[in-house]
Amino acid sequence: MAKTTDRRRSREMALQVLYQMEHGNAGAAEALELFAGNFDAPMRQLEYTRDLVLGIADHAEEIDQALSDISRRWKLMRMARVDRNILRLATYEMLYSRGMVPPKVAINEAVELAKRFGGEDSPSFINAVLDNLLASREAAG
Repeated sequence: MAKTTDRRRSREMALQVLYQMEHGNAGAAEALELFAGNFDAPMRQLEYTRDLVLGIADHAEEIDQALSDISRRWKLMRMARVDRNILRLATYEMLYSRGMVPPKVAINEAVELAKRFGGEDSPSFINAVLDNLLASREAAG
């Protein structure tokens, strides 16, 4: 299986875990354990899923602040739960992947997740927010 396909599947699984964490009261480690126990996935996919979920949990305040700063017209907690978590996932990859995931790739992957899991307007909304985040980061230097 190609690396990009593994990464895409890992992102899908991470989105499911993040959604589960928000829907229930499980922490990242507990939600990952529950997910891994109930869904069969190759270890290489679960490893990146774990990296994403734990990284997002570790940087949750910074990620949410970055998104709040960018999406002034939309309060983060008023966004659709799926959209909010797609944005968190992409923002984590854009800001904390240490160059392993180019920002444009993170944005493209987020839009693909939005097409699959979000509402009708989700892809364009996700794209706009993340493009604004990228532009603000580039402008800041």
